Amino acid sequence: MNELTMYLIWISIMVAVLSIGYFYMAWRLIMPFHLAASHKYIAWTVLTLMYLIPFSSFFMVRFAEKYSGLYSWIGYVSLGFLSFVFVALFLRDMAWVLGFGGQKLFSLFSASVQPFDAAKREFLLQTTNLGILGVAGTLTAYGVYEARKKPGIVNVDIPIATLPKEFDGFRIVQISDIHAGLTIKRDFIEVIAEEVKNLSPDLIAFTGDMADGSVPHLKNDLEPLANLYAPHGKFFVTGNHEYYSGADQWVAHARDMGYDVLMNEHRYITKNGASFVLAGVTDYSGGGFSPAHKSDPAKALEGARTDTARVLLAHQPRTLFHVNDLNLDLVLMGHTHGGQFFPWNLVATIGQPFIKGLNKYGEKTWAYVSKGTGYWGPPVRVGARSEITVLTLRKA
Repeated sequence: MNELTMYLIWISIMVAVLSIGYFYMAWRLIMPFHLAASHKYIAWTVLTLMYLIPFSSFFMVRFAEKYSGLYSWIGYVSLGFLSFVFVALFLRDMAWVLGFGGQKLFSLFSASVQPFDAAKREFLLQTTNLGILGVAGTLTAYGVYEARKKPGIVNVDIPIATLPKEFDGFRIVQISDIHAGLTIKRDFIEVIAEEVKNLSPDLIAFTGDMADGSVPHLKNDLEPLANLYAPHGKFFVTGNHEYYSGADQWVAHARDMGYDVLMNEHRYITKNGASFVLAGVTDYSGGGFSPAHKSDPAKALEGARTDTARVLLAHQPRTLFHVNDLNLDLVLMGHTHGGQFFPWNLVATIGQPFIKGLNKYGEKTWAYVSKGTGYWGPPVRVGARSEITVLTLRKA
């Protein structure tokens, strides 16, 4: 399946889901208010624009990139707002359906049944609709604040039995899923870079999704990441979003920024005569865009030592399904954003063994999934703050 086919399938799914959701919201929000013709026209126009702008922004990134900034802000904030509206409407309506069903069931066994009050029901519908809009607006404002504030620093100790004693206390700083481009620009990335610099990492691991857009358009925004330094190197693996804008160009640019790009290969990290294995794979979906980018954990570790710690960098947690026989001690991943906000956190679980935090995979392998250092789509985070992760290796 080539890149164009995959892109069209993804767009088709998105259009179908958004179309159903927006029609449902129009049915439950606009129609019950019995607006005058002119006001109804305005309401339908606004909702239609809120439907079209997020969808069309994907094409703007590809074909009119320099005009996509403000347009994306409008589109994605509205998409976040309407996500909350949809969930609240759905939960409200489900409660009503259950209540109405209960009333019908009660009427079968009761001689005294209250008559149906259509006026009262319409009043409740309109009142709760206004309440839903208010709650959704509040959640959206809070979510934007959470998404745009400085990423949190998450400290995690990783006990590894095969870790050479020379690396006890070795600090890997992981960043992931920055998604420079649509609403994340240089000012936000400068904050990230400054935080990483202040942590004085021994090694930097960037687990994919650097940007959404082309290298010429975004290289200035990403320049602060080029200035980062770690004495044992900084490493990068591709995420799925690199492939939407040209993976080969982003791989080349990552190397220009001083990152060692691990494409199904490994390196030895050495200190005082001791070493451990650091491997990296291309994104799980990379093979669908180019056979040369097919993710292959076994190839990445081919010939690597087995008598020392073995660490793998990957983008998607589903990579874990292909590492069972590779004797790994630690796998660092991202991709899921920790769910970012409800209901998209439910979508994030599809096909993924974990969506955030430190987990044990099998008997030996530690698996850490970053909640992401930026965000994607709606600039909204609720209950899943962005992070810069400090993973300290400990001799178990």
